[in-house]
Parts: sequence; structure tokens; C-alpha cells
Amino acid sequence: MLILQPAEWSKPRGFSHGVAVDGPGRWIVLAGQTGGDDKGEYQSDMAGQVGVALRRIIKLLAEGGAGPEHIVRLTWYLTSRGEYQAAGAAIGAAWRETLGRNFPPSTLLYIAGLVDERAKVEIEVTAFVPGA
Repeated sequence: MLILQPAEWSKPRGFSHGVAVDGPGRWIVLAGQTGGDDKGEYQSDMAGQVGVALRRIIKLLAEGGAGPEHIVRLTWYLTSRGEYQAAGAAIGAAWRETLGRNFPPSTLLYIAGLVDERAKVEIEVTAFVPGA
């Protein structure tokens, strides 16, 4: 993958503006993952839910033979700007624990709510695994 970063633009923090993918490979598209655990329970805080959602994403990617380095797009749906901003450090720690130093293109949207009223975050993922 080629990170798209015009030389005259400042480098973004925590994401990339874009990536280019060329050649044979396999696309993996994940449904939005919320912060609900395997039993359908939700932690009460935004950072805890982000951590669960990111761990779910890593598990699903592994099922498809991929890892965080293969993510080419994230779309985040968040129910509270204030909670997200207040949880910045803890969300950063969850990111480092799961995605490491990978910063794919990302879009964050603040919305009124998700299907499960306890959910504070849902993250969609697109990944690409290059062919051998």
C-alpha cells in the first residue's frame, strides 16, 4: 500500500489522508463493530467500548488472514463528541494495543444514536491483503 501524502500538506495525526492499493489480493470488509463484548454487555465508558470494538476488529481480521497493517479504511460512528474528546488518552492506548503504529484513512461521525442504545461507538473496516 502506498500512503497518499502530498509533500506540501502537514502530516495528519492518527490517520492517513488516503492509500493506494495495486496488484492482486483479497479485500476484507467488516460490518460495524460496537463495544459490546461476546455476551452482549457494554462498558459504561467510551474508551472501554472503543477498546472492545478494536479488539473485535482484530479478531475478525485474523479470521480473514489479515492484521491491522492491512486496514485501508475506518469509519467511526460516535454518539458523543464530549465523551470522545475526554477519553482521548485512553482511546489512544487502546489504539496502540490493537492497531499499533498503523494509521489508515479514517472518518469520524457524531450521530444521535446506534441501534443498541448502550452502544457509544461503532467502527466499520475495509482491509486489503496483497496476493503472494
